[in-house]
Amino acid sequence: MSSAVLFLVVNFVIATCFSAVFAVISVYSRWRRVAMSFAIGLGVASLTMLFEFGVAYAADARPWSAGVYATVLAGIVFLWAGIEELYRKPVSVWHGVLVFVAGMAIYFITQNIPRGTWLYPVLYQGSYAAVVFAGTYTVFRSSRREPLDRALGFALLVGALHFLAKAGLAVALGSGDSPKDYISTHYAIASQSITAIIIVAVGLLLLAILTVDLMAEERGKAERDSLSGLRNRRGFEKDVQVAMLGPVRGPHSVILCDLDHFKSINDTYGHHAGDAVIIAFGSLLNREAPAGAILGRIGGEEFAIFLPNTELSAAVAVAERLRSGIRAMDVPGMPQGFVVSASFGVSTFSGDKGFEDAVRNADAALYDAKRAGRNRVQTFQPARVAVAGKWGGLSIVR
Repeated sequence: MSSAVLFLVVNFVIATCFSAVFAVISVYSRWRRVAMSFAIGLGVASLTMLFEFGVAYAADARPWSAGVYATVLAGIVFLWAGIEELYRKPVSVWHGVLVFVAGMAIYFITQNIPRGTWLYPVLYQGSYAAVVFAGTYTVFRSSRREPLDRALGFALLVGALHFLAKAGLAVALGSGDSPKDYISTHYAIASQSITAIIIVAVGLLLLAILTVDLMAEERGKAERDSLSGLRNRRGFEKDVQVAMLGPVRGPHSVILCDLDHFKSINDTYGHHAGDAVIIAFGSLLNREAPAGAILGRIGGEEFAIFLPNTELSAAVAVAERLRSGIRAMDVPGMPQGFVVSASFGVSTFSGDKGFEDAVRNADAALYDAKRAGRNRVQTFQPARVAVAGKWGGLSIVR
């Protein structure tokens, strides 16, 4: 077995393994179409080895040679389509077909050009390079700028340049007088070995990016309340900590909210009605809360809102808007005239510390609102002793 044939087999195994892994990831990742595009692209590209053997040993090498070019080009087009969807927007089927047809047209043009000239390898490799350059441009222009994304951009750039470099190698080392001769040339060894490195680098980076994304998605699910769609206590605390690292332009505000008589809703209408109320109120919060607000469901009928860089008066206005909104809220499946109310406690704090105290203060204000008859917004009164409890530890006592 020649070295070139060995590298062909190695590339086939590498591409096939990556294809299988991306196919599995497509089942679990939210980027299903992206992962499947990568799986199909690498799977199609792996077929190149079969066509290369056909070129070397079939009586008529021409259809097999076209198959080599078509499988490589189709594989690259699928990879490009996946990258476009991951970093910008989906590529239409007709757009992908157009790129593929244009590349194949260039291939058939090269068949009338002598293999030993510069023009032949430049045009032959140019279609590959152009598609990979398009993917490189998309990655570097994307708003996703994590280290893995930057690394992928550079790997794709190297991949695009390597196609152009192979055009020079083809002239310098010689790619054979005919397609049949390719498999026995030094150029074939260099070409297939470089390709193996590029496939591994790009494949591993794409795999890492989708895996990290999948892990972040699962972590997000663990920090998200499945019923209301809001952050749970853990997610709320985490996002507040991140928000407090940002620039400070004023005091921060905390709003705690408790749905009034929620237990009686469950007892009267059933737990499915209580769930419907939670879902409806979660939608209301997402619609009505100001941009930048961090929303969380921190207990059964308890909700928290963090408003960064927000004065007390503005936070009270937000709470009043929500109080009015919940009374007008339509809860699916509930009888006509069914009305939900809620009580709110509001407090503020300054600087990068004091969040826990602000939560305790807001809870004390909420306690006052409930003692005063519910369905109202109450601000924290400093003279009042806070209700016992510890945020993030023991449950708040009312």
